[in-house]
Amino acid sequence: MGTEGLLSPQVLWLLLWVQLCRGAAEVRLADGSGRCDGRVEVKHQNQWGTVCRFNWDQKDAAVVCKQLGCGSVISAVPNERFVLGSGRIWMDDVGCRGTESALSDCTHRGWGVHYCIHEYDAGVTCTGFVRLVGRDNRCSGRVEINDGDGWKSVCDSHFGAKAADVVCRDLHCGRALSVTRASPSGEGTGPIWDRELQCVGNESTLSSCPTGTPQDQPCTQTSTAAVSCTRKGSGKAVGY
Repeated sequence: MGTEGLLSPQVLWLLLWVQLCRGAAEVRLADGSGRCDGRVEVKHQNQWGTVCRFNWDQKDAAVVCKQLGCGSVISAVPNERFVLGSGRIWMDDVGCRGTESALSDCTHRGWGVHYCIHEYDAGVTCTGFVRLVGRDNRCSGRVEINDGDGWKSVCDSHFGAKAADVVCRDLHCGRALSVTRASPSGEGTGPIWDRELQCVGNESTLSSCPTGTPQDQPCTQTSTAAVSCTRKGSGKAVGY
């Protein structure tokens, strides 16, 4: 067989370099309770597609949660409420070490190469970076942040209207209706986050907001922030 149809090593390296320079592929969690819970989808060639869950594990899910700024993994198994995907299946046999910053940095069979059907779409539930708790729906309540060391309430003096808008946007709960001090019935009992959120107000996620240095001023659970958003999400926050 002739060699005229084979690519030279130089061309192969160039193709690999171009692929690396394209940057990380976008990822999202679809049809779940919020942006940190749902069916895993990745964007390739300007088209969203699903990921097959063959060999899918906690390390793969951890990379998804990290890429989305959604905290740590609660579950790498699809919840029964997740809707099956449609269209392209982009990734199969994903193998992450858990240290990657994006799912597209992990090994897989190749874009669009799979032996899968949508009944085996991968799903992830992450802790999330922020949640609203203490009331009867996930779109209102005391603000809690997961900084990697558990859930912590936020002092009301470190939290303003711009941060409240970002919280509601992050949780897919519309815009902020009010920012108040948590009521006695909604007060927490755990630790309190010691940083100030310095959101501009147009961030899509709370984890994108700059934060100030740790505050020395004392704050107790009687002076923690609470938010009510325009939407009334059904059910309580994930993990609460």
